[in-house]
Amino acid sequence: MEKDAVMEVIKNGKIDIDRYRVKEGEKVDLKKYSTKRDLDIDKEEVKEKYFPEVMERLKEYQEALYAEDSYGLVVVLQAMDAAGKDGIVNHVFSSLNPGGVTVVSFKQPSIEEKDHDYMWRINKALPARGNIGIFNRSHYEDVIVTRIHDLIKNSQLPEQLISKDIWKERFEQINNWEKYLCQNGFKMIKIFLHVSKEEQQDRLIDRIITKEKNWKFSLSDINERQYWDDYQNLYQEIFEKTSTELSPWYVVPADNKWFTRYVVALITTEALRKIDPQYPELSPELKEHLEKFKKMIAKTGAKSLEEIREVIEKTEEEKK
Repeated sequence: MEKDAVMEVIKNGKIDIDRYRVKEGEKVDLKKYSTKRDLDIDKEEVKEKYFPEVMERLKEYQEALYAEDSYGLVVVLQAMDAAGKDGIVNHVFSSLNPGGVTVVSFKQPSIEEKDHDYMWRINKALPARGNIGIFNRSHYEDVIVTRIHDLIKNSQLPEQLISKDIWKERFEQINNWEKYLCQNGFKMIKIFLHVSKEEQQDRLIDRIITKEKNWKFSLSDINERQYWDDYQNLYQEIFEKTSTELSPWYVVPADNKWFTRYVVALITTEALRKIDPQYPELSPELKEHLEKFKKMIAKTGAKSLEEIREVIEKTEEEKK
């Protein structure tokens, strides 16, 4: 998607999310992906009409997914600092049924985690069937931060296993693992929140001057900016090597928060639509009981479970 492409007019809030999807084997140049809203759509219409509509559909799909208890969905959120990952969690996924959603943030590995393979902590965090798992950062940290700062030497991986092909091997391992998950009923979508360096600077400064946001500030956020180009180049390589038909990457503009949240909601809804979860079929016995109760309510006017139970007991007594 060209950065200078003409703004497209869309109708009824419909967006072709495929425009943000990295096709398998595609060469990626992040400079050609817009960080700003790239469609002609009204902000207020999205916030007041389209976003709520999409969220209702998302809730319906989640409920069916949970009821079916067969498939699971993993949503990976990756980004530069201050791109809005927490905002996505708060504004998109927090409105879903919390009983069917897990959110996990991956930070520097603990001593215990270093005593295991790098995917150990990720496997522990996978959602159960019927659930949606949100990864705020993910297994990709072990091919991003670890590589940028050459931390592989500080890991407990045997020295003879650290070769010049280590990153190629990890890309293969990740692709095979994501394929394995998909073949076992756990779909995965990977979303990169594409923020500009200028917008990131504004947000980091806001964390400094706004008291309520001071807690978000970290010196590492500023220090990491010197590696901006390294991160951009590495993300490009990651998208090229690990965006597949089964587990695609989406590069979503992140400079306009309202637009970003809307697109992420659409991507997640579409992923669930493709899973097509169905409510489980009721057993003939249960169907018979329900029909009996419906007729009983219509006939007796019972309005509570206690009243229904009393009618059942009275009916059984009369049969004796």
